[in-house]
Amino acid sequence: MNEFVLRAEDVAIHYGGVRAVDGVALTLRHGQIHGLIGPNGAGKSTIIDAITGRRRLTRGRVFLGEQDVTALGVTERRQLGLSRSFQRTSIFNQMPVRKQVELASHMMGVADSQADADAVLKELELLALADVIAEDLGYGEQRRLDLALALVGRPKVLLLDEPMAGLSVKESLDLAKHLKALTSRWDVSVLLVEHDMDVVFGISDVVTVFELGRVIANGEPAAVRADPRVRTAYLGSAA
Repeated sequence: MNEFVLRAEDVAIHYGGVRAVDGVALTLRHGQIHGLIGPNGAGKSTIIDAITGRRRLTRGRVFLGEQDVTALGVTERRQLGLSRSFQRTSIFNQMPVRKQVELASHMMGVADSQADADAVLKELELLALADVIAEDLGYGEQRRLDLALALVGRPKVLLLDEPMAGLSVKESLDLAKHLKALTSRWDVSVLLVEHDMDVVFGISDVVTVFELGRVIANGEPAAVRADPRVRTAYLGSAA
């Protein structure tokens, strides 16, 4: 088995004179949760967009396992097992929970979309809410539904862009518990952009810190948390 399920090599995205991402290298190992932190505008969401094919690279390459996917589009990368969520939920408010997860599964070409949907809903403790219209769910439940949509078809790699945004402390911890369980029970590896430092340092195996489109720290959570530059610039009292 390849050591890395995902690699980004020397990735750069420039807009004229603006270097949104500049020479970033990231790796994600099998079964790992890799947290990305940094202030707004540091390039975290942009690197997620680059990896999933939503942004054209100025330079660099992206690999999914051994396969170079740099020239592939969003849909092709998704079919190869690279999935993501967004800062804003992508759920359909007027549609029942199970129906929209089944639809997403069907669009992925899963042979038994009903079984796939039920497995995802069970994993995220949404099965009892399967017939509820999405807009009638609590916000934490809507966030879990958004995650469910990203999990159809059993992706190998899951990229999450601030999945805890707007959640209460209890809801954040609950979602973090589900993410940690997914890496072992569903054999999925996670790249996580998140502002909740307790969540990032609590569940990540590796943490990378961005500043102005570049990586300034990378390593095990304890070492990154202890880095003076990281503590001063980003974590403050949360450190």
